[in-house]
Amino acid sequence: MKIAYICNDPGIPVFGCKGSSIHVQSVTRTLVRQGHEVHLFTSCLGTSPPTDLRMVQIHKLPEHPKSDDCNAREQALFLSNSKLFSILEAEGPFDLVYERYSLWSFAGMDYARTNSIPGVLEVNAPLIEEQIKYRTLVNRELARQAAEKVFAAATTLIAVSHAVGEYLENYPMAQGRIHVVPNGVDPKRFSTDVKPSLVRKPEEFIIGFVGTMKPWHDLSSLVDAFAKLYCEDSNTRLLMVGDGKGLKKVIDNLSTHNCSQAVHFTGAVPPEQIPGLLATIDVAVAPYSLNDQCYFSPLKVYEYMAAGLPVVASRIGQLAELIQDGVNGLLYPPDDSDCLAEKLHLLKSDSELRDSLGLAAKECIDKYYTWDIVVRRILNFSGFPEAELIIK
Repeated sequence: MKIAYICNDPGIPVFGCKGSSIHVQSVTRTLVRQGHEVHLFTSCLGTSPPTDLRMVQIHKLPEHPKSDDCNAREQALFLSNSKLFSILEAEGPFDLVYERYSLWSFAGMDYARTNSIPGVLEVNAPLIEEQIKYRTLVNRELARQAAEKVFAAATTLIAVSHAVGEYLENYPMAQGRIHVVPNGVDPKRFSTDVKPSLVRKPEEFIIGFVGTMKPWHDLSSLVDAFAKLYCEDSNTRLLMVGDGKGLKKVIDNLSTHNCSQAVHFTGAVPPEQIPGLLATIDVAVAPYSLNDQCYFSPLKVYEYMAAGLPVVASRIGQLAELIQDGVNGLLYPPDDSDCLAEKLHLLKSDSELRDSLGLAAKECIDKYYTWDIVVRRILNFSGFPEAELIIK
């Protein structure tokens, strides 16, 4: 098929290092690998495309207006849909439109409906609520109108978690076309011959975290739990991959606990460095707080599992569905640093448990959560029975 892939979110550089960026690249890469001609429409490119995506035809959309007047900026973003519609008309025809839902964009699904082709809207989060809580939203009514327009026009709405699916059910115009399809991972990136990218000593036990250190990451509990283990054994280490607004607080907490010297920060890294960094660690952690609704389908956890790592995660949201406690990972109550420390201590002292959890995690990914499986399932829901694949 000739597919228009749209990511019109100014906060997502499609060739960047953020989890959302990796998500866009992964879906695009999988569509190409499955034989489709992909045209990528984006307002935010980031860096140059990876070598294996250079055959994708990239259409740079006009940059989003920048203004200190939030209301004027939001109005301009809403009105810019007519420009996107015209660009799609000029570059078409297409067999399918696939769009990552962004706050103000509805032209892609409108184009699909107008031309009687499937329009797939991938919804990763309740963006209006996110914008209100973490950023600024002046014209809530206009944002609601944009959401209703795009939800009504889409032929298929893909929710990455049951929590997102439940959110979409609150919109009557979306009901009956919502399918929950969790995220995936490319397991070939995490083959067994990947070498550790950092030097480590044989006696060290390394705990790892990958992420953008956003408010919903419960990094305080992670630091507290790590400090407990470090106090017991100074060979315990913490590897923090990524950066973000929460970095300063993490550094301050580590200083308070007098264990900064045992922590290595990499900063943001390109996707190709993640496998080597994960090969460096013994245990991976996914901490989330109960104070934030966990509607995510965290890519980091799928990558942890694909790398064959034992995962310790908060028992919250989709994580409690993906991870079977004691089978392919360990779960702990959100915000409970003592319990997190206990789980980490258990894994530190039991290498056989680490191995069995890591093996089961990798098997789970290979069977249910590769990007090939995920994308085929999405295309099947979109009305292409030839893409049907029986999965859990």
